[in-house]
Amino acid sequence: MNSDHAQAPTMAIFTRTAELVKWLLPQCEKFPKAQRFVITARLQNALLDFQESLFLANAYRGGMRRTELQKADAQLNLVRYYLRLVHEWRWLNPGQYRHGSTMVNEIGKLPGGWLKQSGEK
Repeated sequence: MNSDHAQAPTMAIFTRTAELVKWLLPQCEKFPKAQRFVITARLQNALLDFQESLFLANAYRGGMRRTELQKADAQLNLVRYYLRLVHEWRWLNPGQYRHGSTMVNEIGKLPGGWLKQSGEK
């Protein structure tokens, strides 16, 4: 039972990240075509790099896990930045931006809990 409890942050972060990916990538398809290879690509890459760092963190223990979670945190900060930019440029309306920001903020709280519950913080 204790091991199930330790897995809770891990499962939540993967589930919520998958939900963000499923929501955000289709939104990116609506952004101006002229920006698809610039800002849109950077936003998508930051999001997918974040998700990849989570997968790697899950595969590692100790210092390697901590390193990947730190990388994930940096990537999530980039996602926040690019979301703010695309909102300022009105590629996302206020409701979409609020929704995306809420998802990112909820996800951003989970890596610390993951480290604490796995006894690595």
